[in-house]
Amino acid sequence: MQHHIKNAEDLRWLLGHTSGFHGGYVTDVHMAKRRLLDEPTGREVLADTTVTLVIRYRIRGAVRVAKLVMTGVTDFSIFEQDGADCSVLSVIQAEASAGRLRFWFDPQGELYVVCEEARFEEVSTPLPDGVRDRAPAQWTFQAHTGQGPTVDWMLRQLDEAGIPCVWREIRPAKPSQDPLRFEGDLVLAGGDGLMEREGVHVQVFGPFDGGTFGVVLQLPGHRNGFAGRVLNVLADAIARAFTGTCLVGNTIIPGIEWQSWKALEGRRLERQQ
Repeated sequence: MQHHIKNAEDLRWLLGHTSGFHGGYVTDVHMAKRRLLDEPTGREVLADTTVTLVIRYRIRGAVRVAKLVMTGVTDFSIFEQDGADCSVLSVIQAEASAGRLRFWFDPQGELYVVCEEARFEEVSTPLPDGVRDRAPAQWTFQAHTGQGPTVDWMLRQLDEAGIPCVWREIRPAKPSQDPLRFEGDLVLAGGDGLMEREGVHVQVFGPFDGGTFGVVLQLPGHRNGFAGRVLNVLADAIARAFTGTCLVGNTIIPGIEWQSWKALEGRRLERQQ
């Protein structure tokens, strides 16, 4: 989901859609300054400041991760001391006046932003009973269009990648009204031992929270190379075949940018080693 916030009506939509992020928390804060060269003086001048907040919150049986990108920032403060934590949200306040948007993310105004406009992006996943909010390693995809992958489709993608797998279905203990279509594990065909027991856990959801379908891929707590390869192959295939948004940790990535982001992240990790 994407939405541009430019005026009071957009702010009303934001606060209504998120319920003011009640009970959520800020996971990431980023500030970026863009400077341009002023040729007559030979000096660099500030052209724009952007502040990005990532917020994780729960609402109506869903866990949502939202990214609020605020551009044209003219005032920004983040102030914590004496053990204060302004990342925990109760209900945010916002107003639009004189061509500016103002956000107070905590009652004391310790996290405060004034900007010209904002862009809101979000990925949400239903949270049925027994489903973990975040696994040790998890990839989430929320689609804008399409009906979603089937088990046979996923098995074909893995066969073509040279990783033949079998599907081990997990049936719900009792009928449920949540939008979970099917759930199971992808395990190595003909495998034994740990790889047979611990494959990639897959959940596919039907229409939910504005998306046509959602997919959650989770690695087992005990990492193995097979499971990592399966997750990468499936994530790549889903991002290519469907239009939507990916979520890795607290990072939201448009599906069309998934391959580029993964390559950049891989090179960054290589440099750190």
